[in-house]
Amino acid sequence: MTEPKAVATPAARSARDARGTRGSRAVLLRRARELALLPALLLLMVLGAAVNDSFLTQRNLISVLGASAALAMVVLAESLVLITGKFDLSLESVVGIAPAVGALLVLPAAQSGWGTGLPAPVALLAVLVTGAAVGAFNGILVVKFKLNAFIVTLAMLIVLRGLLVGATQGKTLFGMPDSFFSLATTTFLTVPLSVWLAAAAFAVTGGVLKYHRVGRALYAIGGNTDAARAAGIRVERVMLGVFVVAGVLASLGGLLQTGYVGAISANQGQNMIFTVFAAAVIGGIGLDGGKGTMSGALTGVVLLGVVQNLLTLAQVPSFWIQAIYGGIILVALVIARVTTGRAQD
Repeated sequence: MTEPKAVATPAARSARDARGTRGSRAVLLRRARELALLPALLLLMVLGAAVNDSFLTQRNLISVLGASAALAMVVLAESLVLITGKFDLSLESVVGIAPAVGALLVLPAAQSGWGTGLPAPVALLAVLVTGAAVGAFNGILVVKFKLNAFIVTLAMLIVLRGLLVGATQGKTLFGMPDSFFSLATTTFLTVPLSVWLAAAAFAVTGGVLKYHRVGRALYAIGGNTDAARAAGIRVERVMLGVFVVAGVLASLGGLLQTGYVGAISANQGQNMIFTVFAAAVIGGIGLDGGKGTMSGALTGVVLLGVVQNLLTLAQVPSFWIQAIYGGIILVALVIARVTTGRAQD
């Protein structure tokens, strides 16, 4: 005998429809927040053209992209961590310490190196390994020992900053092999390889987040860790992997920064984390986890790159740029509060 099917009451149907409407509205608001950056970017372009005739030239626009490549890699790294609901403040120090380790391994003692004389390919590999090691260390403390990610990575930021100054003795490192600079100095279709690399990294990561189960796992962990664990996701393993990947991406960003500047200073990457958070937040990456897209984060990077270039061409003093970035973060947080309708803890 077939049991009769349960019939939803009008009240149940109304509640279900209301939930669906709220969900659709939230998605549309978040998408509108990302798309709102495009008119802002267009407005800045028009303003830049009015401020300086050279703003819209091919040379200047390529310069903006080249200068933003290193920032883009670190923003990508931080975005992945933020999506899981964690923080990693130490990425700015990885930008400095990772390429410095590679340079010290390849430079002779007479040039402030360690005198090991390692081949350039091995030294470049050491750059990535250093970033991975820092990420793994952070991940173990946060994931395995359940320590607060903000405090752990803040402490690592300070430790790595001190190690960089100590290892370089406060000096600027020069004379590395050309391979340390090739990503920033070599061009393809007049655009530096660093820009192509950053674009490819964002495209691949965006595809993984949207279509691969690992990407869905990151959003699930950031949205509700307990629910993700109940769904069979290996939360600890995934989060540890995210910290390692973030460290590698930041070290690669440091290598791009080295190529762009042409040297490694004892303060490379210092205060970069503020700009990284500004780009991520205005790009729609949620600070409470589980939200954000790579297209939004990349637009945030480009927007800040254009802002900095515009301020430089307008001869605005550099110390005002950080204040402007701080204001941008506050505005982005207010927009996030309005568009999501959720309080931010």
